[in-house]
Amino acid sequence: MNIAGSREPAVLGLLWLVALGVSAIGPADYLIWFMEVLPVMVALVLMAATQRNFPLTPLLYRLAFLHGLALILGGHYTYAHVPLGFWFQEVFDLARNPYDRIGHFFQGFVPAILAREILIRKGFMARGRMLFFVVVCICLAFSAFYELIEWWAAVLLGQGAMEFLGTQGDVWDSQWDMFMAMIGAILAQLLLARRHDHEIANIR
Repeated sequence: MNIAGSREPAVLGLLWLVALGVSAIGPADYLIWFMEVLPVMVALVLMAATQRNFPLTPLLYRLAFLHGLALILGGHYTYAHVPLGFWFQEVFDLARNPYDRIGHFFQGFVPAILAREILIRKGFMARGRMLFFVVVCICLAFSAFYELIEWWAAVLLGQGAMEFLGTQGDVWDSQWDMFMAMIGAILAQLLLARRHDHEIANIR
């Protein structure tokens, strides 16, 4: 599986750029948009820089692409006002737009596969229960640090912070965000570990 010479990462990166361009047309708030899509921009640069020397598995590239689209959509509308979230809210009779919860689920699901891939391929850890546990811990740490970033941003933004935080009046929003990331990290490993191992074994 020669990913270094594959065109797929480049195609996915190009699609990201297109999505970023479209989302930048009339977003709810340009500052909020930039802050929400900044991780996509950073990931795009990092994946381009590492594709030749440390190409990722196709599974991880595709998951990262989907996660990026979720971030871009949230950036355009702000998480509390994404139409897809309102659809889920109506169908499942929820008290709030759940798109923010979906985003934080992805925040655990996709980084779990990234952490797993780095730990295995770099020889830091062998497959097994301890790897599973450490990956979940890494995702929880990342989620907690992101909550700190949101706090710092809220202090700087002042009145405009609520749209970026997407709390929708929930005092337990940060705890829910970290819980959803933990569930995402657990499910990613339970559902995708076997396929991920197969792709890691065949990458070159």
